[in-house]
Amino acid sequence: MTANEPVDDRAQQLFKLLVESYIDDGKPVASKALAEQPNVDVSAATVRNIMAELEGRGYVKSPHTSAGKVPTSQGLRFFVDSLLSIEPLDEAGIHSLEEHLNPDLPPSELVEMASNLLSHMTKMTCIVTLPRRDQSALRHVEFLNLEGDRVLVILVFNDREVQNRVIHTKSQYEDSDLLQAANFINREFGGLSLVSVRRGLLQSMQRDKDRMDSLMQAALDMATQAFDMPMGEDAAFVVSGESRLLDMSEDTETVRGLFEAFSRKGSVLHLLDQSLDARGIQLFIGEESGYGVLDELSLVASPYTVNGQVAGVLGVVGPTRMAYQKVIPVVDMTARMLGYALKHP
Repeated sequence: MTANEPVDDRAQQLFKLLVESYIDDGKPVASKALAEQPNVDVSAATVRNIMAELEGRGYVKSPHTSAGKVPTSQGLRFFVDSLLSIEPLDEAGIHSLEEHLNPDLPPSELVEMASNLLSHMTKMTCIVTLPRRDQSALRHVEFLNLEGDRVLVILVFNDREVQNRVIHTKSQYEDSDLLQAANFINREFGGLSLVSVRRGLLQSMQRDKDRMDSLMQAALDMATQAFDMPMGEDAAFVVSGESRLLDMSEDTETVRGLFEAFSRKGSVLHLLDQSLDARGIQLFIGEESGYGVLDELSLVASPYTVNGQVAGVLGVVGPTRMAYQKVIPVVDMTARMLGYALKHP
């Protein structure tokens, strides 16, 4: 069996049994044990030959001097892509998500709730990114004068989330100027995303640059700051079940590295960003992540959409021997229901 040849049915059957056994107890699987499985009608010697062929393809390996085999990351990828039978989320799980992901909750609370639920249901560490601010719909804006060139900006998103920001303007404005500027933005751009608001203001500026009045100038002066403030890195995502990382590895250095990865967030965010650009469930199994600290772990992630636009991503980090057939539907359904709960009115 060469690397490019398809895996025949008998080898697929034995490999599937091996992976399922390894996922159940985490122990190397001996050829004799596979040969004794129901519906396996070949000898232990034949199983050993097939395992040797699968090892040559990089699908299994011997972790130590034991005669048993375990699947590699490449083998688990083959298993997930070709042999996995997904188990739909049961009614109890769906009901729990419906009950707790209340659309009346603020977005930040919904994200935290989704993270907690997913961690509880999978018994793994869960990560959920907050909805992307540039896609949040602006419902209302107010500008209030403070001392000097400072202005308090009150932004209302989706009727459920309010943010206050203090900005410094290029000029001092009268209260009446600020009121007219806010009324202009609310009238022309209310209900649009912040990206659309910025784009619309810039287009207006281009059209009216030769006859721009004080109203437009005030609106532009403040909007370029108020609508272009990136969220702090600390607010990029929420993590639930970090303590479960301790259950994933007996290697204290690995666990320490995982905690550092979550605290730095850079590598985790990079993987989540890759999932943002794709549709449906995304899996990074073992070395596929490209980060050494995750070599013995898998990330199962899915983007969630709000009003048809990708707004964020959620996922779970667990051992490579996780029960993918159960974890995948939980992640998928949680993403769908979080997106629905965040749906703009």
